[in-house]
Amino acid sequence: MPEMPPAQLLAALGSYNLLPAIVFLPTRRRCDEAASETALARRDQNVERREARRTIMRAFLQEHPEVRGHRHMDTIIKGGVAAHHAGHIPAWKLVIERLMSDGLLDAIFATATVAAGVDFPARTVVISNVDARTGQGWRQLSASELQQMTGRAGRRGRDNVGFVVAAPGLHQDPERIAHLLTAQPNPLQSQFRATYSTLLNLLDAYESFAQVREIAERSFAHRELARRISRQERERDEAERRIREKLDEAGCNLPTSVARGLERLASARQRLLETLPQTRAEMLFRWLDEVIVPGRVVGIGRNSRRLMIVMRRRGGSIVGMREDGRGVNLALERVGRVYAPLYPLTEEGIERAFAEVRSKASELALDEPKLSEARAGEDDAVNVINDMIERIAPGNLSEDERNACAEALWSVLEDAETVERSERRIESIRAEVWEPFERRARVLAAFGYLDFAAERVTERGRWLADLHVDRPLLVGEALDKGLFASLDVVRAAGLMAALAADEDRDYGELALDDALVNALARFEEVAYKVSTEEWKQGLEPAPEINFSAAATAARWAAGCEWAELVQETRAEEGDLVRMLSRTGESLLQVAGLRRAQLSAARIAAQAAEAILREPVR
Repeated sequence: MPEMPPAQLLAALGSYNLLPAIVFLPTRRRCDEAASETALARRDQNVERREARRTIMRAFLQEHPEVRGHRHMDTIIKGGVAAHHAGHIPAWKLVIERLMSDGLLDAIFATATVAAGVDFPARTVVISNVDARTGQGWRQLSASELQQMTGRAGRRGRDNVGFVVAAPGLHQDPERIAHLLTAQPNPLQSQFRATYSTLLNLLDAYESFAQVREIAERSFAHRELARRISRQERERDEAERRIREKLDEAGCNLPTSVARGLERLASARQRLLETLPQTRAEMLFRWLDEVIVPGRVVGIGRNSRRLMIVMRRRGGSIVGMREDGRGVNLALERVGRVYAPLYPLTEEGIERAFAEVRSKASELALDEPKLSEARAGEDDAVNVINDMIERIAPGNLSEDERNACAEALWSVLEDAETVERSERRIESIRAEVWEPFERRARVLAAFGYLDFAAERVTERGRWLADLHVDRPLLVGEALDKGLFASLDVVRAAGLMAALAADEDRDYGELALDDALVNALARFEEVAYKVSTEEWKQGLEPAPEINFSAAATAARWAAGCEWAELVQETRAEEGDLVRMLSRTGESLLQVAGLRRAQLSAARIAAQAAEAILREPVR
């Protein structure tokens, strides 16, 4: 079904008294286009409403001159419709929300993200499709997102009921809309994460990893893991209860831990028995796999007259060289004899190897193990375990009591295994919570921000803990290396923007000057060292820095006018404001480190002032 033109859609809604409406569209661009198309095709005939919009806009321009000359000014005043999305600056979205709340707009064309962030009323909500555009492509809306959108239908005090309309479109899916509207909302997602700042602040406050681990386990973020632990604890406790009952029935006054000890011994014995070679061929293969290594000479076949020197191993086969220099590849099973010396794999070493083995073959040959000897060590271990099992009941019991206890202990072996398995699973689940913190702790320790062995935050770590930015470790290392202190205001702003901006967002193609390029290059060296340590600890390194953001922020910090910046970058105004705001906030964080980083703090304060001016402030 083709998409209904937005002006025609509003006309249809108006004929059924379903205005004002919020029309949700999948992209920012489509919202802007729909507002413009609608304003061109219709003109609000209510002169009073049109003049009211004009009056409000004039007054608003006095307070927010940055919206003067906005390309959608006429769209709002004459057409009575507007676009609302993250691409517009905050001041523009503010006046749109006010006009809608005052009942002066017939429609707002918005993206799905608007639904969770604003609270302006509408009689009707129009759903054009159930997909949303992201930086990684298209995805389907979740139940919570659609319910947020449809929850805007109905104005308190004005409407008895709100309306949701599924508009015709190429990608419309009414069945899915109906399903999402009746589905359970998506589970709440905690924002608690194992970050460097979180770890430093918790460790500094509670002074031990055990306390940090306990707090992490009790957090809302790990509620599902907590439920899994509770299930395992119930299973463990129930098994221990059964063990206790059976031991009591047998008159065996032993703690349940004895049954668990028996289970561990029995399991260890079983594992040993499973590893023992059962045949001579199996024993011989294991021995060959152990002793045949590069640099050792072996004989091929039963008589072992043909010799080869092992060059390398490849699974169950050998790659080697014969005396005549030809290469050979054969299975381990074809080796008849192995000679003890290890020779260097050089021309001289290989020549000496064949000569010595030919002259002293019987003297240099390794003795093959016998099956009885191969099993002897393991048999001894099994005998030790058997002896421990025999003595697991206390010696002060009578023979009848010992027999009764032994029988009871063996009868609860399955329950004891359940207890042991539950304990292992509980510890494994707890490790899921703690492991990300521990890995970050080791990275921080590598850079001197905490003492891992002493479980304490160092002096350097304390000022890093106060740095509430997106990538604290990278910024901290840049500060420690004197990178920010060596920059002027403009380049400091550019460097911080490269860190604060979304890596996949394009902020134009402004040129980077040599000084900023050098600063970014020096920072890349810092980032490489941090990333190397993170890789070593199994952590995903921080995202790439955004060079286009660096150039744009530097241009703004140098005093460029807003309209000029928007024109030069061709970026969405809302994206620019958001990036520059985050840059300014990050610079203010550095500015707060006057005691630890005085020079950098002064530069950051000046850079923040240069960035946080209208309309960014």
